[in-house]
Amino acid sequence: MLFLFLSYFSLLGLIVGSFLNVVILRHNTGASLGGRSGCFSCGHGLAWYEMFPVASYLALRGRCKHCGCKISKQYPVVGRLTGILFALWVWKFFPDFVSVVFYGRLMRLLVVIVVYDLKHKIIPDSPTYAFILLAVLSPAILGFFRWPAEVIGWQILLNLAGGLVILLFFFSLWYFSGERWMGFGDAKLGFGLGALLGLLGAINAVVLAFWLGALIGLTLIALNKVKMKQMRTFCHHFSLKSEIPFAPFLVLGLVLSLFWNITIFVF
Repeated sequence: MLFLFLSYFSLLGLIVGSFLNVVILRHNTGASLGGRSGCFSCGHGLAWYEMFPVASYLALRGRCKHCGCKISKQYPVVGRLTGILFALWVWKFFPDFVSVVFYGRLMRLLVVIVVYDLKHKIIPDSPTYAFILLAVLSPAILGFFRWPAEVIGWQILLNLAGGLVILLFFFSLWYFSGERWMGFGDAKLGFGLGALLGLLGAINAVVLAFWLGALIGLTLIALNKVKMKQMRTFCHHFSLKSEIPFAPFLVLGLVLSLFWNITIFVF
């Protein structure tokens, strides 16, 4: 039964990932989320058989059928990533239907935030505010039929307190560095992290994020020194002064803490 659910939600994740690509590519462009998808180079509208998630990309060999221009690898990557995340939270929360739906909505927002930050080095406001709202209200949503009203109220206050502490930490990094160490978008995302995981859980996720960011950043810099053409082509622009988006590491820290219960500190 669980295997069937995982398979179903993996496929559903591929389909949702296709829509998330549209959201990411059209966000802040003034374009509507409705309307027919088309090639960004020639503008030709895509036929129904060209819009199967991942499969169409592979069948077309990553190029537009009409003009031959390359199709961004973002399409299959986001589709597969969303499919994996869908299967992951179903595996974690099955058969709790409320949790499955709640974290499904949460993960969709986080995918948009991560990919947009990787592309533009800025965290979009709309999905971030939606994430914060869900995080703050998570006790009411997840505990509606389980906890007394006073317990839900206190938990929401604790979530707000945890979010504010993490917000102040990132705000101080942003303010005192003159935006060199951290962006204000990271502070807002950190608030949502604290509101969702609580203060201690958020501290664990943030420390994981900093460790992972340092590890990956130093690895990319080291690869830049390797005298291999392919490595240097990929990593030539990385140095100690390079700007690396931090939202992916914050979200990775959240996922590791939430789904795999990876903890650094024993509280």
